[in-house]
Order: sequence, then C-alpha cells, then structure tokens
Amino acid sequence: IINALQLFSESGPDCLGYLLVTSNLLFSVLGLVTLVVGLWGLINKESFAQEKISGIGTDPMLLFCFLGLVLALLSLMGCVGALRENMCLLQSFSAAVLLLVAAQVLVAVVLYSLQGQIAEYLRSGMLAAMVRYQDDLDLRFITDEIQTGLQCCGADTYRDWEINVYFNCSAPGVQACGVPPSCCIDPLENGTVWNSQCGVGAQQLDEFSAQSVIFLGGCLGSISRWIEQHSGVIVTVVIILLGLQILTLFITARLLQKIRWSRAQHDVYLQSLQ
Repeated sequence: IINALQLFSESGPDCLGYLLVTSNLLFSVLGLVTLVVGLWGLINKESFAQEKISGIGTDPMLLFCFLGLVLALLSLMGCVGALRENMCLLQSFSAAVLLLVAAQVLVAVVLYSLQGQIAEYLRSGMLAAMVRYQDDLDLRFITDEIQTGLQCCGADTYRDWEINVYFNCSAPGVQACGVPPSCCIDPLENGTVWNSQCGVGAQQLDEFSAQSVIFLGGCLGSISRWIEQHSGVIVTVVIILLGLQILTLFITARLLQKIRWSRAQHDVYLQSLQ
C-alpha cells in the first residue's frame, strides 16, 4: 500500500486527490444508505403524522439519519478538500476520520471483551421490549421487524410473551394468551390486509398445533444462527471498511505532504523572481 501511494504521489497532488475523492465517494454511498434506512424507518412508522410528530425527537431512527448525514457531510468535506487542495478541510477531515477509526477499534475491543455477556444483554433487552410492547411504539416497531425478518417469536420461545401484561393468560382482554401478529407465519389476509388477531390464543396451543400458525423458535437463537451463517461476510465487510478508512488516512497525509511541498516550491520560485 505504501509503495502504491509513493507511486501515486510522484505523479503530483492530482492523482492522490482523485484517489481520495474515489474513496470518499464510497463512504458517501454508505452514508446515504444509512440515511435512507433511517428515513424508511420514520416513514414506515408514520412518525411524520400530525399526531406523532411531537415525539419524533426521541425516535431511535433519528440516530440512523444523524449518522448517515454526518458520514455524507464528512465525505463531502474530504472530496472538496482534495479537489480544491484545501489544507484546512483536509486536516479537519483527517482528524475526524482518525476519531472514527479510534472509536470503531474501541467498540470492537469492548464487544470482544464482553462477548460472553452479549447474549444475556440481548435477552434482557428483548424481554424488556416485550414487556413494553404496547406502550412504546419504537420498541414495538423494532420487535416486529426482528420477528418478521428472522421468522421468530419471543426471546427463547413463543411462550415468553406471557411476560407482557396484555398477552398474559390471566389478562382480561382479547389478547390474553396470544402473541403479536408479527409472530404469525401468515399475518396477511388475502395478501393485503394485516390480521392483528392471527396470534390470539397461540400460547394455549401445543407446539404441534402452534407450528402451523406462528413461529415457535425464539429470536435469540435466530440472531445467533444468522450471525454464524454470515460471520465470514460480517468480518470481511468490517475489515474492508476499516481498511478503507486507514487507507484514506494515509492518502490524506500523503496529499497534505505533497501540497506543502508544492507550495514551498512555488514560494521558492516566486522569491527567485524578485
């Protein structure tokens, strides 16, 4: 990598600048994708509706929008700094990328050191979300997306929903001994209408009868299997992204060095003319 950068630098700042612009375009795409995911979540939950707009400030999907916007703006800063050979922008961009790399390495170290406890944290978080399922629209949205996407129900089993006061078998309402519709194998009627009652009474069924109506497996097991099945892809993506960021730091540093050298040569030339 260093030899390649030296070859590029010998051709002048332009080659390094275009290389930096290219790498920033990749991160711009990543930032825009993150931003779109956040906006999709807000729109899907109808967070912009008049009756919900007052609580949008606490919506977790705003975090995706914020991260996507910051990443896109940071990439724009790098692009403009490289094309204009602006040292102030390039130095600010380099410092920001260095902070991002340090933060990601710190998160990786923390996750690795807590890997034995992550499953318990996930279980506690899932159960807490299930308890507040009807009271917190954001937790309901996240829980439904997980159960629908991974085709699972509850934390360890579909009977975990008894922890919820509305789905508890001693509850007086129609939802007693039931599960959310996101647990249902086919929650849609005629392919268009969401059947909110498809999981009613599911906890009273034995597993043989319930398996034709709802997903029996818990989401923790589904999450673990998904991570195991895609572990190679996840590690590869993480390494590529981190490598691109480190490469971007090297390119930026080399470009700054080349710009300083070019300006110093220009100043020497001007002094020779006087």
